[in-house]
Amino acid sequence: MYKKEVVDEVTMKRALTRITYEIIERNKGVQDIVLIGIKTRGIFIAQRIAERLKQLEHIEVPVGELDITLYRDDKKAQEDEPELHSSDIPFSIEGKEVILVDDVLFTGRTIRAALDAVIDLGRPNRISLAVLVDRGHRELPIRADYVGKNIPTALTEEIIVEMEENDGQDRILIQKEED
Repeated sequence: MYKKEVVDEVTMKRALTRITYEIIERNKGVQDIVLIGIKTRGIFIAQRIAERLKQLEHIEVPVGELDITLYRDDKKAQEDEPELHSSDIPFSIEGKEVILVDDVLFTGRTIRAALDAVIDLGRPNRISLAVLVDRGHRELPIRADYVGKNIPTALTEEIIVEMEENDGQDRILIQKEED
């Protein structure tokens, strides 16, 4: 098995800054925006984007944490009792511009599950998607509105996002089983 670093700490920071500026531009400000990070690394990315938005716009954007375990269509068959984490969304999403945040967009199934979970919470004006990495290979008609990096991959490869908060460093790796 080999691992290759494809994005370093500086490049990751630039990608997150680019996403932040795009959010400001497309929404003409950040007044009605809320960020909802998908556990686990999506939460860290959402918190970093919120921090950058506060620096740039001087507005504190609410950040929520979403656990999609019960909404996944691929986990129920694999596990009798899925391990539950808790979602923490201490604000109303009614009439808000919700931006779902995740680390990697792959098949689209995680995002489909997240959309179901968000809709169960209320009716926002709009739901957008921000991802650090889009690796392709969609199985559902889902696309990201904000993308930090497009990293084309083979189906045999895996994208690994490491973040300081969880892994002790910021970087993105491609991992592949050696033949």
